[in-house]
Amino acid sequence: MTDNAVLQLRAERLARATRPFLARGNRIRRCQRCLLPLKQCLCATLSPSHAESRFCLVMFDTEPMKPSNTGRLIADTLPDTIAFQWSRTEPPQALLDLVASPDYQPMVVFPASYAGDTRQVLTTPPSGKPPLFIMLDGTWTEARKMFRKSPYLDALPVISVDLSRVSNYRLREAHADGQYCTAEVAIALLDLAGDVQAANALGDHFSLFRERYLAGKPIRTGSITAAEPESV
Repeated sequence: MTDNAVLQLRAERLARATRPFLARGNRIRRCQRCLLPLKQCLCATLSPSHAESRFCLVMFDTEPMKPSNTGRLIADTLPDTIAFQWSRTEPPQALLDLVASPDYQPMVVFPASYAGDTRQVLTTPPSGKPPLFIMLDGTWTEARKMFRKSPYLDALPVISVDLSRVSNYRLREAHADGQYCTAEVAIALLDLAGDVQAANALGDHFSLFRERYLAGKPIRTGSITAAEPESV
């Protein structure tokens, strides 16, 4: 079984849990690595890639537990991806050390309209050191909370990605037009940074994940749910 940073975070979160986490579709028998229904498992298709860019996922509470999470796809594709549980007042020291590392150019990935007048906003990664893309991974409401209440990230520039196409992400509904899932934004960032091979690899992985996730979802007709064969 191939591990990654998000799965490690998930295991830590499960170890701390005082009661079972029941995500939507929790009655379905799932692969415990890719979290897809067993008959839709895509673990055999995993093919890690390489990029000069690096990703740091700062994840809200139960986000690593959700089968619909796409931050995990970034960690599948780019093995040096790192993930942390978000804390407003007690950020992990490893996160602070990574942000302060002279080896990378850290930047927070978020819409420019939330940056404020005094904060530097980028539309492309600057040349020089490899970019460290810090992604706030959660629902839109959770991501806004993390952006507003992470003072240890306030001094970093914001990079804003304008995706001109309509999102393919239908695993969870977007809050509004122009909001995209974590993997889609990461694909665009990799393209901007010149990591085209990694962008293509993540794009292929995301497309397959989306296809198999939707194929494994229960079909609802009125109040009747027709679950796939691996439901219990």
